[in-house]
Amino acid sequence: MLPPRRPAHVPRYACSWHYGYVRNPGTASVGYGAARPGGGSGDRGLGSGLPSWVPAVYRPMIARAAQRWNVGAVLLAAQLRTESNFNPHARSSAGALGIAQFMPGTAQEYGLHDPFDPAAAIDAQARLMRRLLQQFAAVPLALAAYNAGPGAVQACRCAAPYSETRDYVARILALMLGQGDIGGLGAAQLTVRLVR
Repeated sequence: MLPPRRPAHVPRYACSWHYGYVRNPGTASVGYGAARPGGGSGDRGLGSGLPSWVPAVYRPMIARAAQRWNVGAVLLAAQLRTESNFNPHARSSAGALGIAQFMPGTAQEYGLHDPFDPAAAIDAQARLMRRLLQQFAAVPLALAAYNAGPGAVQACRCAAPYSETRDYVARILALMLGQGDIGGLGAAQLTVRLVR
């Protein structure tokens, strides 16, 4: 039997004598390590594991939030692209605001005072996604709950009975799988099936 794996020791500061433990060291899914297929330019900094379509200014914000809340950075990036196309000043006709498209009530619940502050909004988005992933235990269901609300998903235990929500989930899953933006394909050509 192998001994239990110890957490990785990585430098926390520029000084070589100060070390500390960090969560998920070197994990590409939270923005560290080698870039994913179709990913970034190969830099080794914070956010280097993100796809090339993620704007450089948001890479460190996404990577920090992903690591803090233990949610995949690629998932967060795909959501932001789908929600607002990385526009921190976005406003939807339904009243959702900012880069992560928070409704005012949800923003207040998560302590997001300014939904137009991208760093704060991305952190709140990661926190919300962590809660939804814990609640529904499946990425498609958590995404559907982010879009349609947890009540709609809980009621049917499905990706909600709304075509807009099914398209939203399909688009994000396609981005996460490196398929690029499926644009006008929608759920008609990319189907998400949820099984019990």
